[in-house]
Amino acid sequence: MISVIDYGAGNLESVRKAFHHIGCEVCLTKDRAQIFQADAVVLPGVGAFGDAMGALRDSGLIPAILRVLYTGKPFLGICLGLQLLFDESEEAPGIPGLGILPGKIARIPAGEGLKIPHIGWNSLRLSQQKGDLFQGLEPEPYVYFVHSYYLQAENRADVTATAGYGVSIDAAVQRDNLCAVQFHPEKSGETGLAMLRNFAKMGK
Repeated sequence: MISVIDYGAGNLESVRKAFHHIGCEVCLTKDRAQIFQADAVVLPGVGAFGDAMGALRDSGLIPAILRVLYTGKPFLGICLGLQLLFDESEEAPGIPGLGILPGKIARIPAGEGLKIPHIGWNSLRLSQQKGDLFQGLEPEPYVYFVHSYYLQAENRADVTATAGYGVSIDAAVQRDNLCAVQFHPEKSGETGLAMLRNFAKMGK
């Protein structure tokens, strides 16, 4: 069973449908016991950093997230779910993130010919320590992004993929059982489904 954490932060149904499509048993839940019992856990999210952190605090789910990570179960952050794992975001000054991985979230700088938010397909550059999500994929897979802010990871060893959009975006990270991506695998066609299959195999 894969539990998708429901804290009111969007794109839940598309994530659920994608896992269901690849044959996974999946549930949307805000129940801590159900999250603990899952084989793997997903933290999705769209919207604003500050609102999402407030929703997580109000829901009482932050201790559940930390417990899942420390038990070693596969954990996947998607889009805003990646950003929340880090220390802070320029989108919400003074509101700390979960601080599970070191780094900050910065606004994509406006540039000539670049529209903000960054919406659409972009290729990834996979790192030498290619993460579990990218096993069996082509060297520069195309994935779908929707974001105005991007990760600047402090520990470069955590970064498994980058993308270019005026700046170098840390587009995916992994440390042990924790994976997170800035893009939307559930909206990235067969390539994204392959990543979700790889995630579902983690820990088995």
